[in-house]
Amino acid sequence: MDRRRAIGIALILVSACSFGSGGLFAQPVYAEGVGWHVLSAWRFGFGALLAWLWVLAWSNRRRGLRMLDRRTIVVAVALGVLYTANSGTYYAGLEEVPVSLASLIVYIYPAIVAVLALRFGRRLEGRRPWFALALALVGVALAVGGIPKGTGPPLAALALIVASPIIYSIWIVLSARLAGERRESLGRDAGDGADAAAATALMMSATAATYWLGAVVFGAQVTPDRIPSAAWPGLIGVGVVATFIAIQTFYAGARRIGAAQAALVSTIEPIWTIVLAAILFGQTLGPTQLVGGAFIIVGVLIAQAPPETFSSIRPGVRLADE
Repeated sequence: MDRRRAIGIALILVSACSFGSGGLFAQPVYAEGVGWHVLSAWRFGFGALLAWLWVLAWSNRRRGLRMLDRRTIVVAVALGVLYTANSGTYYAGLEEVPVSLASLIVYIYPAIVAVLALRFGRRLEGRRPWFALALALVGVALAVGGIPKGTGPPLAALALIVASPIIYSIWIVLSARLAGERRESLGRDAGDGADAAAATALMMSATAATYWLGAVVFGAQVTPDRIPSAAWPGLIGVGVVATFIAIQTFYAGARRIGAAQAALVSTIEPIWTIVLAAILFGQTLGPTQLVGGAFIIVGVLIAQAPPETFSSIRPGVRLADE
């Protein structure tokens, strides 16, 4: 393995574990009485601040910021506003849904994206997208159905967690379309990293502004003096680790190994979250839920892996082209 690829894989592993740590950082914040809206406002506030420092600290990224055209700026801001729906439903649901279960459910998004791409993006040929989505949905059914009776979270909270990957999938497809992705553009260079860093800073700023404006409008207790001191480590952790580091390392890793391979490596995310949730908070999944998690991960692998992967496993069988 060449050095560039090894570094890329390492960066994606860091990104996946950082993203997967978001729900873990949120647990002690919720325990202090701080709600999801306040957490999200500070999360993206810290993330946006660090993203701008990252851009301004390097001359090539400052140059990339100056080179952004009006369309890119508008798209980045619009996507940042839209992202509040995805992050908001997830962190609102986490107030009552165990983070280990939530991490499994939200990870069905790659399979959903594969199906949406049949109409709106770079499609996977044949029945593979539908097969991947079916496996993922069976996994969700097993994960939710495996909750012992009388001990499960409210249905409304589960609905929020299920809504999150659906919204996120739409966000991914829309962001790719607005960024100029077309089916015939497969293999085209993803663009300059400096431009991506500047656009990301704009997007996170728009998300943060939306949450802060919402906090003012709805009277959320978002000012520093209203936040318990014990909640600050979690707030800083979710902003620095699960937002800034997670996003920056993903972009850096994907530039080295490609988005498709980055998505495959990222399947470690729910495993990381489940293990740490068990160690830190004693949140364990039952046997049926673990089987459901395996179905979800297999569905994600099928949705993301190239067709030749399956033909190499079983010669003569081409699942993607049937």
